[in-house]
Amino acid sequence: MVSIDNSKEGKIPWNKGKLIGQKLPLQASQVWSIRTLLAKSGNTRDLALFNLAIDSKLRGCDLVALKRGDVAHSNRVLNRATVMQKKTHSPVTFEITDKTRSALERWFAEADIRHDEYIFQSRLHDSPHIGTRTYARIVQGWVQSIGLDPADYGTHSLRRTKASLLYKMRHNLREIQILLGHKKIESTVHYLGITVEDALESSEHLDL
Repeated sequence: MVSIDNSKEGKIPWNKGKLIGQKLPLQASQVWSIRTLLAKSGNTRDLALFNLAIDSKLRGCDLVALKRGDVAHSNRVLNRATVMQKKTHSPVTFEITDKTRSALERWFAEADIRHDEYIFQSRLHDSPHIGTRTYARIVQGWVQSIGLDPADYGTHSLRRTKASLLYKMRHNLREIQILLGHKKIESTVHYLGITVEDALESSEHLDL
């Protein structure tokens, strides 16, 4: 029985007292499937949000709070951007690929997003940008659109996607730690779900 203290700022984390399993990262083919569907649908905002989520590898709370000035100078979207993480209070730098820059530029023009405005604004009067719950619902729609079970995927799936694919290619934990903005390498190991079996399998394939 978990007791919940309702006195702290009136807000209770949705996952307090619950055991939450790790969400699966997307495979490269799944990324392209979602991206293609969003492009065909003409949903400029969601395409920009999806591409930026994949590139930035940011937690949902940091992604939804990005402003145009965080990723662009004047009319030019940057190749790289640096933001301060809310959870760790430390900066993290991420790449912005060509397809993401193009998607952002189209969204900025369509929605007339100014330099000091949030990129993904909310339609609710009491919130300046979409919240993490809204973002989670959007992600559920994306994964469902390509036939995946939304119970297996979430916002952290997008954060983990590039990191997981890159680790499989290079097996460089320090590299992934930097990209995810983790302070401890142990956090990176846990986040990637690396097990003793994974380590042994990699070692077995090394021919010396």
